Amino acid sequence: MARGRLRVYLGAAPGVGKTYSMLGEAHRRADRGTDVVIGYVECHGRVLTEQMTKGLELVPRRHLTYRGRIFTEMDVDAIIRRHPEQVLVDEIAHTNIPGSRNAKRWQDVEEILDAGIDVITTVNIQHLESLNDVVESITGIRQQETIPDEVVRRADQIELEDMSPEALRRRLAHGNVYPPEKIDAALGNYFRTGNLTALRELALLWLADRVDEGLVKYRADHHIEQPWPARERVVVAVTGGPEGETVIRRAARIAARGAGGELLAVHVARSDGLADASPSALGRLRTLVESLGGTYHQVVGDDVASALLDFATGVNATQLVLGSSRRNRFQHLLQPDVASLVTPRSGDIDVHLVTHEHVGKGRLVPPRRELSRRRLVGSWLLAVFGPPLLTAGLAATRDAHDLATEMLLFLTLAVGVALIGGVLPSLVAAVVGALLLNFYFTEPYHTLIISRPEHLLAVLIFPLVAGAVASVVGLAARRTSEAARANAEAATLSTLAGNVLRGEGALEALLEQARESFGMTSAALLERSSGDGDGWTCLGSVGADPASSPAESDADAALTDSLVLTVRGRALPAADRRVLGAFADHLAVVLERSRLAEEAGRARKLAEANRIRTALLAAVSHDLRTPLTGVKAAVSSLRQTDVELSEDDRAELLAGIEDSADRLNRLVSNLLDMSRVQAEAVRPLLREVRVDEVVPAALIGVPPDSVKVTLPEDLPTVRVDTGLIERAIANVVENAVRHNPAGTPVLLTASVLRDRVEIRVVDRGPGVSDAEKDRIFEPFQRLGDAPSGTGVGLGLAVARGFAEAVGGSLDAEDTPGGGLTLVLTLPAPGRSPDTLIDEPAEATEVIT
Repeated sequence: MARGRLRVYLGAAPGVGKTYSMLGEAHRRADRGTDVVIGYVECHGRVLTEQMTKGLELVPRRHLTYRGRIFTEMDVDAIIRRHPEQVLVDEIAHTNIPGSRNAKRWQDVEEILDAGIDVITTVNIQHLESLNDVVESITGIRQQETIPDEVVRRADQIELEDMSPEALRRRLAHGNVYPPEKIDAALGNYFRTGNLTALRELALLWLADRVDEGLVKYRADHHIEQPWPARERVVVAVTGGPEGETVIRRAARIAARGAGGELLAVHVARSDGLADASPSALGRLRTLVESLGGTYHQVVGDDVASALLDFATGVNATQLVLGSSRRNRFQHLLQPDVASLVTPRSGDIDVHLVTHEHVGKGRLVPPRRELSRRRLVGSWLLAVFGPPLLTAGLAATRDAHDLATEMLLFLTLAVGVALIGGVLPSLVAAVVGALLLNFYFTEPYHTLIISRPEHLLAVLIFPLVAGAVASVVGLAARRTSEAARANAEAATLSTLAGNVLRGEGALEALLEQARESFGMTSAALLERSSGDGDGWTCLGSVGADPASSPAESDADAALTDSLVLTVRGRALPAADRRVLGAFADHLAVVLERSRLAEEAGRARKLAEANRIRTALLAAVSHDLRTPLTGVKAAVSSLRQTDVELSEDDRAELLAGIEDSADRLNRLVSNLLDMSRVQAEAVRPLLREVRVDEVVPAALIGVPPDSVKVTLPEDLPTVRVDTGLIERAIANVVENAVRHNPAGTPVLLTASVLRDRVEIRVVDRGPGVSDAEKDRIFEPFQRLGDAPSGTGVGLGLAVARGFAEAVGGSLDAEDTPGGGLTLVLTLPAPGRSPDTLIDEPAEATEVIT
């Protein structure tokens, strides 16, 4: 009998829909005529899942008694006797009740498969034995029910049931996974977004047979510094030589061995024969790399081995692929190849050495390219022509000096050549100088024979001393250059550290500093667009033509998986990538600080709203109740039948009702207006209007003879929302009238200030101290200057909110001689700020 086939629905977490999908597949197969039964399905009270079981035959379960309670388990014998074509078995990792034939349900499934019955089952990623400790480290919960990975791996078909963490949390919140009493606890514990993201990653990686990559998050969360194998990231070093295609293709095959492998090709531009490649050759290699799905990078470094290791470490590479050296045996004696320098220092990075047909066929003397071409040419010219010219000068004055002086002058020439062009031309100058010393300045002259032993020793030692001195001088020159570079790097890092300590660093300023520090044409901070793995959003950039994606940049440094600092302009030396990484880290701090500031701002708004609600309750309980109490008392008096009221008394009570209703209307209006301002729901309808049309409408309802209005006749129009400004002026005037001494009118004037119109409301009341001038515009602030029942302290807050909504402002000033002046400034679109000056105008006086 043929063994049955096993199909597994693998889920990243509970609730992703494994059981529902399994039942849906069963219905589709039943509709096609397949004999499908339910061996065991656990619905967990989910209504939709229970509905999916309808229409499918259910094999009765076994009943077992354990510790005085009755449990049900899948009846394997009944399923085998029924012998359907396919059977549904939910939760294959389940542990059976003691007393069952098998300890685990997966063992029951093995019996069913051996009976020739196909099985469709479900399992969550957290139940796989190999991931048990990883899941515990992520979620803090150790799974007691596990299944050997091999059982699932042997399945004929594995289908992943995937769902984004946000969608699963929404499903949970809607009650589609757990009952209502368990939702809050689940969302706050196992079903946190971070947990679900990690479990989802584990499921995807396990299915791709790369479990170790799922431990990356585990290492980060537990601060484990030693490298662990993650996704294969293969770096291949390309020199531009003829072996390049062979090495790249070999590296691509290594990267393709595992799912998710990444190929990165890097070329180190330096003064080494193996790095002496034409741009066209490098261009062909770059095209090949990209056609194989890899990325191409170029760095600059004086030390090829260090540059390669710096780059590989920076990109978290797991393997480094090098081509066998093209140097011959003689060259290996002079200088070791790159592979022999990289391998001892590679640490946990595996190094592969690829052989090719060009091994050992390199040039004898590789040219140096650390120095400029002008210095190289000059040093060789000095090395070739300097000794003959010096010999000619010394021969003409032979009697004025001895052999020691002549040797010292030739040594000085060799050192000078070393300072200009390095060791190799200096050695040539030393050898040529030794021959010329022998030929022209040791007896017998004009022959290579040396008659005196001390002269022979001096001539033989001279080139050795000259070479040694030149080597030391060249080394000192390189160290001086490195020290200068280190000093500049330290200065840059010191500036960054100072910015961190001082809390400075706007995003654009830091990007500009990064661009200037590396001499780049542009710098940009990119963030991966949500929901689009290939899309990038620019959070900030400086310079011309910034990169729109990391692939377009000349160098980049990752802040996080979704944030990357990119620069363009030239290939960045490998040594500079560490400093670029420091800029990236600082930008991450600045960005985080900015976002935290935004969150703090939102928190402050919430706190302010909460304070306003508290004050509103106080206002409702006191100030709003006062006019209501007056209305109720007056109405109660009017309704009394046992008391005869005169017409005057009735009129007074009705006037009191009207006054209380007006006061209540103003209070409610201010409350509603303040809520609109706080919610930023004020949408002004701007139009040009004359001030003398707005002011009279605003003063309707103000007590007669309480305001003196003085408006110039030639005031320009203002661009405002008429209704909002009328309310603002009305509130300001009412506030001034309330505080002004009885019998003294409030003064309302207007004037032109460049492109603005200022409306001033002047009172002669007690005034406000400088420290309280801003507080009077806060909601529910009366500063103890108004009797209870006269308002809730919203009038000026609403007025300022309306003024700012139309592009104006409202501020407080002291009135000369005592009192307070409120200045309402409104935009006058017809006035040019560059040509206008304040002009006195005749005013008309209106008394209201």
